Formats: sequence, C-alpha cells, structure tokens
Amino acid sequence: MSENKTFAEVLERFRNISLYEDFDMIVAIANGGIIPAAILNQRLNIEIQLLKINLRDANQQPIYDSPQLMAPIGFEFKDKTILLVEDRVKTGASLSLACKLLEGAKLVKTFAVNGKADYALYNETCFKFPWLL
Repeated sequence: MSENKTFAEVLERFRNISLYEDFDMIVAIANGGIIPAAILNQRLNIEIQLLKINLRDANQQPIYDSPQLMAPIGFEFKDKTILLVEDRVKTGASLSLACKLLEGAKLVKTFAVNGKADYALYNETCFKFPWLL
C-alpha cells in the first residue's frame, strides 16, 4: 500500500478534474462508488442513482468468481448520458458488468478515484481512501 492521501488532497483532485461531457445522471456502483458519487454530485448537481454490484469483501478479497448484480436496476437510464462512478478499479470487471447493464444509455463514461477509467483521480498503487473508517 502506498502512502495515504489526505481528504483535502483527494477533494482537490475532485475539484480540478475536467469533465468533457454534460451528464444527465451519476450512477454509483454501490457500495464503493457512493461517497465519490456524492462528492461529484456536489459539483454537478444532477440525478444520482445506485447500481448494486458486488465482487469483493471489505478487505478487498473476491467473494464471487465475477461481479454480481445484487438488486434489480430501479431507475430509467435509456438515452441518458451517464457518469458511472467507482472508487477503485482493479480488474475492471465491475465497470464492465455495469456498462453491459446500462446498454441503451446514450453514453456511459467511467470515473474512478483510483484505477483505469475514462476519468480517474489517481492511477497508482492501492491506497486507503481517507473516508474509510
């Protein structure tokens, strides 16, 4: 694990990242994407929804062979421009499943606090997010 980031340092990245699309909706991959999506929502002030997908436990150990949809999608996304938010992208499997589930959206762009995504605050060795207890 690399050195930890302060909440102020991470928030500064949220403030300064350039987003090149106008999004209709933020979709957070729950549970990890909820806090990053809420921070983005403070900036964008648009609809926010949850997509309940799970692969790993609280210690980041896989509990399924592949990501699983844990609850039905309860919101309309067809023809919407979506910012899909995850906290950490390791393999991209959860983002991949989420993109498949959101087929019919006008556009889906991915956002990660750490890892490979269309928009990423960091892409480096794993670090503990400052909002985790």
